[in-house]
Amino acid sequence: MRDYRYTVIYERIPVGGYNVIIPAIPEICTFGEDLQEAREMAKDAIRCFLESALKRGEPIPEDIEPATERLEVVVS
Repeated sequence: MRDYRYTVIYERIPVGGYNVIIPAIPEICTFGEDLQEAREMAKDAIRCFLESALKRGEPIPEDIEPATERLEVVVS
């Protein structure tokens, strides 16, 4: 048994809920009605991905810390 840690981005959706983005594992696409549900869905999706990769002997991806910043854009 081994612990894995991944950076997760929770993107609020205007109509409600959160999209979950895992930069190191872009194949994962999941969603939660609220932040707690999104977090649990992310954990489950990562666990399933890793279990599948380990069974098939595929490499386990390293975490990626995305660069983020807030840009100011002037529109006239």
